[in-house]
Amino acid sequence: MTTELITANTVTAHEHIGFELGWDYAHYRLVPPAPYAQEPSALRNGLLAGQAAFGARTLPPTRPVRKWLQLRLHAWLRGRSVELMQVTPHYLQQLDVSHCPITRVSLSSATLDSSDASVDRVRNDAGYAAGNLAVMSTKANHAKAGYGFHDALRFVKQIEAGKLGGIDGLSAAQWSRVAVLCSFVEPMPHDDACLIPLLVLPPNRLRLFNPVQALQAFISQQLLAPGWSHRAARFETLLPGKPVRRAFLTFFHALLPRVLEASRNGGLQTRWAIEDAWRNPLVLKRWTAFARLLTAAQCEELVARATARKLGSLRIQQLPDDTATEGWNLDSRGYVPHAVLMKRSPRSMHAAMGEGRASGEPVQASLPL
Repeated sequence: MTTELITANTVTAHEHIGFELGWDYAHYRLVPPAPYAQEPSALRNGLLAGQAAFGARTLPPTRPVRKWLQLRLHAWLRGRSVELMQVTPHYLQQLDVSHCPITRVSLSSATLDSSDASVDRVRNDAGYAAGNLAVMSTKANHAKAGYGFHDALRFVKQIEAGKLGGIDGLSAAQWSRVAVLCSFVEPMPHDDACLIPLLVLPPNRLRLFNPVQALQAFISQQLLAPGWSHRAARFETLLPGKPVRRAFLTFFHALLPRVLEASRNGGLQTRWAIEDAWRNPLVLKRWTAFARLLTAAQCEELVARATARKLGSLRIQQLPDDTATEGWNLDSRGYVPHAVLMKRSPRSMHAAMGEGRASGEPVQASLPL
């Protein structure tokens, strides 16, 4: 039997993250909410060390920075991992939306109401990482909780089969949107993914793991910007063979009138009209017939070729499979491993922060979370 003695000079991953978080609060001249700023913890140690190091040489606490710190504090208190190389204040700003994609209510900020904007981990067994985050209302976030694609589908069936007005405050239509949102980040067989209606357009920066859904979103989003007719015609020329082109036109002509009829005011109305058009059984039937003529690889190739020819109204980035979930911490189900990282001297935590702390840039985590 081997015995390892762990002294008081060791640092766990949780303590290291807490220290860095406190340091960053000090860097922006902010203080964590009570009681976390007063209770003895690695967070408080980092806060005091940062305040002593920075003094008045701090950075402006912009709204994205406050959201970034709040997200990290919320995650730290629950032991959830946050990947800080990509999840920065700027990244969170790119996720901002004016309305909840699930309930469609206008989002508020810091009102303590159910309409407040919150950042959700779309895939619950992953951490706060790039590609797994979406902004929605607190109400939708709390209802979604740890549920996934199949859970949400079950709730839809239960509501529709009985006399329930909803489950956890969400209607059948809203749970349907939750299901589709979750399906984007849950890999599934190609034929199964072909059956899913696009009841919610993918949020910005979300990673889509099923190529046919990426193609579905790419085609649908053509209708968000002027010039869609010309782009759709050019996209048609990329399709492999007459049967596939014929099936595409049959589908697109079923989708188009339902969108145009309901989106006269543009903006959000157009986005919602596209999503609602997918509720029509004919649209889904014709989409499935078209999509099943293609393989997953062909769907991926079509999106790549169309993007290269600038046929899309949005920028699309394709990632290799081995990097798509980098930083998601799937092995630990999105939690920070409770491991001892290092032995430290009284000043080693300062050294671990690196000289970049004084440069004015947000600090990135020096250890995998």
